[in-house]
Amino acid sequence: MPTPSPARLHDFTVVSNEKIADGVFSLVISAPRLAGSLKPGQFVNLAVPGNAMSLLRIPLSFASADADKGTVEIWYAVVGEGTERLSQMQPGSTSTLLGPGGHGWTVPEGCKKALLVGGGIGVPPVLCLARDLASSGIAFDVCVGAASADSMVGVEEFNAAAAGKVLVATDDGSAGYHGFCTDPAAELLAAGGYDYVATCGPSPMMKKVAASAADAGAFCEASLERMMSCGFGACATCAVETVDGMKGACMCGPVFDASKVVAW
Repeated sequence: MPTPSPARLHDFTVVSNEKIADGVFSLVISAPRLAGSLKPGQFVNLAVPGNAMSLLRIPLSFASADADKGTVEIWYAVVGEGTERLSQMQPGSTSTLLGPGGHGWTVPEGCKKALLVGGGIGVPPVLCLARDLASSGIAFDVCVGAASADSMVGVEEFNAAAAGKVLVATDDGSAGYHGFCTDPAAELLAAGGYDYVATCGPSPMMKKVAASAADAGAFCEASLERMMSCGFGACATCAVETVDGMKGACMCGPVFDASKVVAW
């Protein structure tokens, strides 16, 4: 596992902050020193102004980074007071962030075909990986899951990234397969042909994807969500139980070898 570079403090300016799905926003920030250093699967830890009592930053994955423009695009779900304040930040607003955080995806050398599985707001890190795979000439299929069609993100972007199959599943049946994306993912894996699987989303989803990948003999990585209070390994609030002991998600993750995760 490569040792991540230490996260650094960056100033950022909001370029845009727009709703792209039910409860989901796209935040584009200008952070030139950061944009050229982010790798797919890493994260940033944002300070959101507006509440002096809120001391913790918000850890968020990113959907894309443009080194030429100096911008980073972050998709996030409004799930609490902090992300509600984040959704109210207007173009021109400024704050700070820590990044790049942790280490990202590790595509095996010689990989010919990958399967990417993203659920809900777990789509951004696998979308970022999809673009990287496409630029490397590695074929990939995608399974995307969401609660409903209104809350789904990433389908158009996966298609634009030259994905092969893009299979959609919704809990309520309003788009694609009626059920969880773990079912079409299991069917694809059972058919064989994949060297690598990358997944991010709810823990039960990732656990099922990891089990299907193991049955198919495919190396699987999962991006785990934990409360990364500090973002640089000092507070021990983001521990993940692995076969090698407790590991901090902010430094040893957020991407882990799924076969080594004990507690999802």
